[in-house]
Amino acid sequence: MFTKEKIKDLHYSVSGKIAASDLQTVADEVLTEYGKTAKMPGFRTGHIPLSVLRQKFNANAWGEAIDRALNNDLQKYLAEKQVRLAAQPKVDMAGYEMGKDVEYSMEFDILPTLPKIDLDKITVTKKIAKFDEKEVDVALENIRKSRSVAEKQDEKYVAKDGDVAVIDFKGFIGKEAFEGGEATKHHLILGSGSFIPGFEDQVIGHKAGDEFDVNVTFPKEYHAENLAGKKARFEVKVHEVRKHILPEMNDELAKEVGQESVEKLKEHIRKIITDQYTEVAQREMRNELLDVLADKVKMDLPETLVEQELAMAKQEHEHHNAEHGHDHKWDEKQEKKDAERRVKLGLILAEWGTQNKVEVTREDLQQAIWAEASRYPDPKQIFEFYNKNQNAVAMLRGMVFERKALDAMLSHVNQKEKTVPAEELFKQASAK
Repeated sequence: MFTKEKIKDLHYSVSGKIAASDLQTVADEVLTEYGKTAKMPGFRTGHIPLSVLRQKFNANAWGEAIDRALNNDLQKYLAEKQVRLAAQPKVDMAGYEMGKDVEYSMEFDILPTLPKIDLDKITVTKKIAKFDEKEVDVALENIRKSRSVAEKQDEKYVAKDGDVAVIDFKGFIGKEAFEGGEATKHHLILGSGSFIPGFEDQVIGHKAGDEFDVNVTFPKEYHAENLAGKKARFEVKVHEVRKHILPEMNDELAKEVGQESVEKLKEHIRKIITDQYTEVAQREMRNELLDVLADKVKMDLPETLVEQELAMAKQEHEHHNAEHGHDHKWDEKQEKKDAERRVKLGLILAEWGTQNKVEVTREDLQQAIWAEASRYPDPKQIFEFYNKNQNAVAMLRGMVFERKALDAMLSHVNQKEKTVPAEELFKQASAK
């Protein structure tokens, strides 16, 4: 057991001593377990003498024995103090020699006690979006566009916004053609914004057979540094112009997208839109409650967890800079403040959720994986990733747990309803 202790807030420093005879007893138990399956020339499995096992495996067994003894001392101490570890302890066994008494010191942080949170004294705003029937019309029009066919027009037809221009182009900086600035019979959707700003606008108004120059300036933030901010000239030739012909919105088209009729399709769209309203409003309330908890709940934080969170944030920051070629500066003061907020909220949700018996079911986890997979072109890869990566599953489970705990907390707070236009609701949500 620990012989000395020093406690400061959530940080514990303890030390102790383990007798060599006790360690050898545990090491012999480890060796006996190992001997049940070990194979050595001249001995039957399960009948290797302990003395022989000691000669070959005693060093490893001592390491295991020390781990068991330290863990045993730690668990007894934590139970006696009625505290819980925040993270793995740091152990120091300076001067350790096998076969002798082991003197050690150990440092660790414990989890704080969650203070009482009076949820019934907290008020959040529940935003109710006004339903606009125009959104159904927009959705129906998008369905028509998704089923449209781009038909080739005659030579007299002038290209308009939304048409497809089949073009050849070749780009020049000054008199020199630049690499990657040339293509033949490229299908360009006019108005899509897929080309350099200003390019598509200068194609609009032209007909099949036209040859002309397009003059543009590359954005300063353009990914190719040799082109960023430079003026360029493109030689362009239009081979043909195609116009999108939209199908009629009727019951037949509705059946193509899985609904019995246009009316059933409209009902389906209304439900999707109202579900989106509800989810965005719920997300807004979650964010508001998190802000209140971060501001109002006062509690000490384990420095170990803050350091780990800060280290992960810095690693992600450096990875993002390297991946995107950025040189964003690291603001240590602000990043630490953000890390403390994340640790605090994580502890609050974990503790409150546990106390209030929040559980993540198999169905909850499956829905979360489905939702994640639906965001990618090949969902199968995401399913395989989670099947093979239990750490990722554990992280996802933690995220689902926090969201369920937050929603459970919201059921206890006061909700003040406020009617807002739908665009305001989505604009505020996207800004966060």
